[in-house]
Amino acid sequence: MKDHPSEGSEDVGTAAYQRPPAEVRFAGELERLRESDTGPRPPGWALGLTAARRFIVGDEALGVRRKFVGDTALIDRALVTLATSRGLMLVGEPGTAKSLLSELIAAAVSGTSTLTIQGGAATTEDQIKYSWNYALLVSEGPSTRSLVPAPLLTGMAEGRVVRFEEITRCPLEVQDSLLSPLSDRVLAIPELSRAASGGGGAPHGAQSADAMVFARDGFNVIATANTRDRGVNEMSAALKRRFNFETVFPIADFATELDLVEQEAGRLLEHSGVEVAPRRDVLEVLVTVFRELRDATTEEGRSMDRLSAVMSTAEAVSVAHQIGVRGWFLRGEEGGAADIVECLAGTAAKDNPEDLARLRRYLEQQAPRRDGEQWKALHAARHLLPG
Repeated sequence: MKDHPSEGSEDVGTAAYQRPPAEVRFAGELERLRESDTGPRPPGWALGLTAARRFIVGDEALGVRRKFVGDTALIDRALVTLATSRGLMLVGEPGTAKSLLSELIAAAVSGTSTLTIQGGAATTEDQIKYSWNYALLVSEGPSTRSLVPAPLLTGMAEGRVVRFEEITRCPLEVQDSLLSPLSDRVLAIPELSRAASGGGGAPHGAQSADAMVFARDGFNVIATANTRDRGVNEMSAALKRRFNFETVFPIADFATELDLVEQEAGRLLEHSGVEVAPRRDVLEVLVTVFRELRDATTEEGRSMDRLSAVMSTAEAVSVAHQIGVRGWFLRGEEGGAADIVECLAGTAAKDNPEDLARLRRYLEQQAPRRDGEQWKALHAARHLLPG
């Protein structure tokens, strides 16, 4: 699971794989949408905008499940952006479904979501554009045979959407390698140009037709960035101008978030061999704890300490998964509030050791104010926090 768990059940038997790409998990849905898609379609797209939207937000009549819980208008704006010459930048807090949304959009628009660049401090231009088979390079010199395409070159040559995850984790000079592909829609391969000219003695201007890759219809870029990473490698103004920015916000409604956590935790537990569903009352406590620690405010409006750790919906699903695994494999039951305390320690202590102290104060001061068996169990288990 990456970034956010708001996805429906699989169409096909994929039990041997932990997480197949969206175009595999939902192959049947995509096929039904293609068959019924009679609306206008942008050049190079596998589905029209309306059908692509239905793939993400659901269509009961076609048996298409909702896969993204969030602002539907954001989906429309994102798809319209990709039908233009501007790239799409999805920004937001960690765990708000940016990666999932980019995957779903790419699968709907291009039929594949696997042309992905994972940004990081060690990401290089070779991993974005192209590299070389060095055995062939030494024996034959630069040629199309020795060229090894990376996601950007493949996406441009085939007219597909390229996903660039965590773009602001990359050095600025690596980010700016997108400038020409996004503005001029062309990628130069100067090594092939020099090979065609025969070295420095060839007539000026001679070059191979393979030395320039022009983007086909359907090519575009979806990038994601966490707001917590702002300032790490801030994008240049020139690159920002080539993107439309959309913010993906956390789920605002408690009931919606609870339903999502229950659905996705149940799916993960089933895949893990757990034969009982998670308890709804335990998940209610879990989601309440996450929302209050995330917002630094209780349901009654009392202010409290904010954790520096990410208390996202994706993290809540992960903790719910751990609770179910602990309960089933250690005790043969569903898991309870005491397991919440055991599992929260690993979530709360990631960024700042003070977060454990804040979590302890929450369990000591806020949990006793609540009614219910699971809240009492949560308070009673506070001693299970380490330290």
